[in-house]
Amino acid sequence: MSEKIRVSLVGLGSMGTAMAHRLLDQGFDLDFWNRSTKEVGDLLDKGARKVELDDALQNDFVISFLSNDGAALDIFSDQRLEHAKTGAIHINMSTLSPTASETLAARHSGQGVGYIAAPVLGRPIAITNGKLLIVAAGKAADIETASVIFEKVSAQYWNVGEDHAKSNIVKLGVNYNLIHALQAIGESVALVESGGVDPNTFVEILTHTAFTGAAYQGYGPMIVNRKYTPAGFSMELALKDVKLVEDAAADLGLKLPVATVLHSLFDQALADPELRDLDWSAVAELTRQKKIQ
Repeated sequence: MSEKIRVSLVGLGSMGTAMAHRLLDQGFDLDFWNRSTKEVGDLLDKGARKVELDDALQNDFVISFLSNDGAALDIFSDQRLEHAKTGAIHINMSTLSPTASETLAARHSGQGVGYIAAPVLGRPIAITNGKLLIVAAGKAADIETASVIFEKVSAQYWNVGEDHAKSNIVKLGVNYNLIHALQAIGESVALVESGGVDPNTFVEILTHTAFTGAAYQGYGPMIVNRKYTPAGFSMELALKDVKLVEDAAADLGLKLPVATVLHSLFDQALADPELRDLDWSAVAELTRQKKIQ
């Protein structure tokens, strides 16, 4: 970039913090705001600025990583958006419900602010390694303008159209498959372990040919070796996504019978003091430890 672009980042969870470092490493100037107090010395040392929320909304690009619909709708209220820079583009990288995304799009449009629903695929390490994938929906002109961001922070991005709900439906579909994979890996590992087979050998066999996807190659060893910390994606967020899938399916007139089972599993994992603070893949321990109720 011949001239540095100043970007604002709202939300410093594990994904937001990784994105903050990626933006700085890719040559952007960065302002950031977080709802709660957080240690940010490493970001400040790299030149980032901690600002108030109203100030964060004065840059041409605002990226948000917020945990759920409630947080996004609260922070990006009509009243708050009145203070945003006209013509700015908000790139919402959170996983939200299609309904919340449509509500936010309408609010931004009413205040003359661009809005792109751009949920991401990948853990924090994918962001820092430049392997993040982005599914974007919004006005074509906004996505084209934001390509200067997408091309620097992701390995690939897709434009799925102007209907903001579509990108969130795609993200929910991806996460629903991932959640199935976690449970499938967990059940398979429990089966071979119970039969006296080395689970590491099993995962090596499983991922050599039959299941070569990133979910099996990434989560297989985590589950086998119980490496559930630090949590790249929490149990709470996993349950949130299952609920979003159920709600989206209901809105579309679909019945997803396995969703009820997955909902129950993550409810139980969250109620288990040994599991609730671990990575979502630790849901496998319910099967392995014969805890399923």
